[in-house]
Amino acid sequence: MSRSVLRIKGTLLLRQDRFSLQKAAGIIKEGGLVAFPTETVYGLGAAATDEKAVNRIYQAKGRPVDNPMIVHISSSGQLNIVARYVPEIAYKLTDRFWPGPLSLVLPRADIIPAAVCAGLPTIAVRMPDHRIALEFIHASGVPIAAPSANRSGKPSPTSFRHVLDDLAGKIDAVIKSEACSVGVESTVLDLTGSGPVILRPGGIPREELEEALGQKVPVSGGIGSAGRPISPGMKYRHYSPRAPLILITGPKQRRSLLLKAIAGYYQEKGLKVGSLGDYINKTAPLKGNKTEYMAAHLYHALRQLDHHGVDLILAEETDIAGIGLAVMNRLRKAATRILKV
Repeated sequence: MSRSVLRIKGTLLLRQDRFSLQKAAGIIKEGGLVAFPTETVYGLGAAATDEKAVNRIYQAKGRPVDNPMIVHISSSGQLNIVARYVPEIAYKLTDRFWPGPLSLVLPRADIIPAAVCAGLPTIAVRMPDHRIALEFIHASGVPIAAPSANRSGKPSPTSFRHVLDDLAGKIDAVIKSEACSVGVESTVLDLTGSGPVILRPGGIPREELEEALGQKVPVSGGIGSAGRPISPGMKYRHYSPRAPLILITGPKQRRSLLLKAIAGYYQEKGLKVGSLGDYINKTAPLKGNKTEYMAAHLYHALRQLDHHGVDLILAEETDIAGIGLAVMNRLRKAATRILKV
C-alpha cells in the first residue's frame, strides 16, 4: 500500500508511526540526516560511526568543526560500544538518571570517528527520555550523533516547525512532534578527570547530581587549555535570536526598573521592544515550578519574538537554583549585552 509523504523544500516530514520511523532509520543507514525529537530539544542525527554522515551535520548547521557533538543511544548496554572505558560512577548515574537529560563524558571508543568529538579523545553520550527518540535510535541499529537541529548560533529547536525554519532543504527528514518537555539541552558531566565536573548545566540540576553522588560537583567553563571546547555549546555565542538581547542582572526591584526605563527609551525612538519574561507569561499559563516553566518555553519565546519583528529583546536574570542555572547559562550565551544593576 502506498503512503503519501510530505516534503518541505525536499526535506521529508515524517509521522511517528512505525512505517515512518523505519523510513527514518533507513535514511540513517544510508548516511543521511534526520532531525528527531527528544525531551530536551530536537536533535539532528547521523550514524555516529559514519564519518561522512557526521561531517554532513557540520555542513548543514554551519557548525564549527571544533564544537563536539553528543552521541545518543537507546540502551545502557550500548555505552560499552561508544566508550573505551566506563567507570563505576557512570553506572551509578545511569541507574539514577537514564533515560534523561544527562550526558556523560567518557573516553572515546575507536569505533567513533574523531569528527564526532571534534578530535577529542573523549565522547559525550546520553540516552534520551523520549519514546520516539528511543524507537528511532533502536530501529537505526547504530548510536546517533546529534547536536541540536538548528542553524549554528540560533535558538535551539523545540518543535519540528523550528527545525524546518532553519534546515528545510538542507537535511533529509524531520520526525514530526510538538514541544519538547524540558526545553533546554542536557547537562554535560565529565567523568574523565579526578572527579565529576559539570561542563554544561542543563536538564539535570547540579543539586540532584550532588545528592546522587554524595559530593559537591563543580561547574567548569567547558573550554580546554588550548582554547578548544570540551563540551557542546560553550565556546561560541549560542541560542541567539536575530534581535539584540539585553540581559539585566542584579536585585529584582532594580532590574525591573531598568528594564522599564530601557523599554521606554527605545519605544520613544520608534523601536519595537519585547520583554522575554512578559512574553512567556502572556502566551501560556504558568504551571508548576517557575524556572522549569521558563526553561521549557525559552527557545520558543526567543524565536517567536523574532517572528513578531521586535527590534530589541529585554530579559532579566533568573534564580540559579535547579534548572535555573541552565536557563541563565543560555541567556548569557544568547545576550548581545549584559547589564548589572
